[in-house]
Amino acid sequence: MKNLSELLEATAAMHHHLCPRQVLGVRMGLWAGELLRLDVPQRDKRLLTIVETDGCAADGIAVATNCWVGRRSLRVEDYGKVAATFVDTRTEWAVRIVPRSEARALACLYATEARNKWEAQLLGYQRMPAHELLAARPVRLRVSAREIISRAGRKAVCAACGEEILNEREIIADGLTLCRGCLGEAYYLPAPADGELLQQQIPAEAVVCT
Repeated sequence: MKNLSELLEATAAMHHHLCPRQVLGVRMGLWAGELLRLDVPQRDKRLLTIVETDGCAADGIAVATNCWVGRRSLRVEDYGKVAATFVDTRTEWAVRIVPRSEARALACLYATEARNKWEAQLLGYQRMPAHELLAARPVRLRVSAREIISRAGRKAVCAACGEEILNEREIIADGLTLCRGCLGEAYYLPAPADGELLQQQIPAEAVVCT
């Protein structure tokens, strides 16, 4: 098990600097391990983490827990909050952790040598007891962890676009197997065929017209 200094060094290496939110993320991940009685950073994929924003805090959490998008043990539900829910996938126990609203002010008391508020947060967040820095509460997922993670090798093909769908993310509508994009939930729209710089850069044979 790595200590706080080692984890902060690892996340700082990813960003080429260390900031208060990275410290928050690492502290959140470590406290989640204590509350769920799991060793972190984990060596398996027992812990599932759902972060509520991207950026520095998310990387701090990932380093502390060894939960990563590529390992399918980290999910991003972007609510724009420095918050995360940590789930023991064996027991389905889950805890949501957020920084306390008063943590910024309290940090100054733990870093009296700091030259400014940013530095006070950077140092204070490392020194404060977890219960003063963070708040935690038990929660239940609306969807089971097993359903979120799915099963290895599960594949389907969208009847509309013909693209492959992984991890049981397909939706059956009117007897057809469809992807979310073809059901109108896509995060993108097709670009106009004419006058687009990107369109000019894509070989004609690679363009699919829909």
